[in-house]
Amino acid sequence: MYTDMFRLRELPFRLTPDPEFLYLSKNHARAKAYMESTVWFTDGFVVITGEIGSGKTTLIETFLSELEKDVVVAQINQTQVSAVEFLQAVLVQFGFSPFRMKKAELISTLNNFLIEQYSAGRKVMLIIDEAQNLSLRTLEEVRMLSGVETTKDKVLRIILAGQPELSAKLDSPELVQLAQRVRLRFHLTALSEEDSKAYVRHRLEVAGSGGREIFEEGTFPLIYRYSGGVPRLINTLCETAMMAAYTADRDHVLRDDVKSAIAELQWPEFSERAANRTAELGDVSTTGRFRGMGTTRQAPELYVGSGDTATNEAVPEPPLAKLVVVTDGHTIGELPLRPGRTIVGRTPDNDLQIDSRFVSRHHCQIVTKPNACIVEDLNSTNGIMVKSKRVRRHNLNDGDVISIGRHDLIYIDERSGSSGQTSALSPPSGADNPDSHGETQVL
Repeated sequence: MYTDMFRLRELPFRLTPDPEFLYLSKNHARAKAYMESTVWFTDGFVVITGEIGSGKTTLIETFLSELEKDVVVAQINQTQVSAVEFLQAVLVQFGFSPFRMKKAELISTLNNFLIEQYSAGRKVMLIIDEAQNLSLRTLEEVRMLSGVETTKDKVLRIILAGQPELSAKLDSPELVQLAQRVRLRFHLTALSEEDSKAYVRHRLEVAGSGGREIFEEGTFPLIYRYSGGVPRLINTLCETAMMAAYTADRDHVLRDDVKSAIAELQWPEFSERAANRTAELGDVSTTGRFRGMGTTRQAPELYVGSGDTATNEAVPEPPLAKLVVVTDGHTIGELPLRPGRTIVGRTPDNDLQIDSRFVSRHHCQIVTKPNACIVEDLNSTNGIMVKSKRVRRHNLNDGDVISIGRHDLIYIDERSGSSGQTSALSPPSGADNPDSHGETQVL
């Protein structure tokens, strides 16, 4: 990639939540301190909210990396589950195999485990990311777990992290008892313009810039105007701008490179994006979790999420290509690809969400350019397969099949004059068998 041109050790603006790249603004430092307080207090129950891409997950990963060995942690990222599935997921994190247990047995096993760990002098912590997706019934199970105690202390520390909808849900009349147990709440806001500049420089320094000014001073106001200080949007815009400088054979980024990146991503100013966000999200089906694509049947595990990249913006130009989404041998929809970046992964902040335990939080990205389309693995657990081979980066050709877990994405290049007919296309042999890909369950 462009690291050699810019004399960097690694990519500075990856979307993966790497603790090494964490920039602690005043707000992020305070949120981290609230997380750390759960270790100090036996009744620690903290709620951290923030908009998509504000850095919640990176904070969690940093917090986890600094915990002492006497803290036992269950980290739950898959939250679109029933109450029983949630209890099973927690027990799996603690090393149990609970899938044949009934609910009463699940609760008893968890309670006994918590008391045993307390007696052994260990602290037990439950961290739930994307907690806004938990149902009211599942949140009631969280409340019940928070009440497990000895004669002196409660034995489970809890951190809930999620989008702003989480706060609204906790304030509902049905959850008044859970809300009363929360010790601290904090909302993580976007970075200020000054912090946005410091954030960019910090990530470049961690990647090996050695103090060199890779982004010229005039780029920062433009970056802030179009990113709104949201870390994930800053990452996307800066990486695209660096690619523009790289193609121009320059080792520094000019204001024109940022303008080129904005045009490629087809972003409006952030203020306009925020004003239109609600209208852009559309309605979510109450019977299925699939949105924004022409479906031929309901898709219980896959839908277009509320990601931050260009594919969510209304654009007048026709798509350059499309992905035909196939599950279990059935075509379930299509996703148009326009110039810019499309992120595919398990969580709702992706442009294309595949709600599967075999898919990582941010699994891969598809970069669409006027004359090319590239798929790149984002350090996922199970990787991506093209032509039955695991790849890190692949230039897509018309008809290529990208296998992600049990799902297949068939790439149709509209520029090649393809008719886009999918009936003659079928997933590769073994696509329906997770073992054929050497998959690891991702919780």
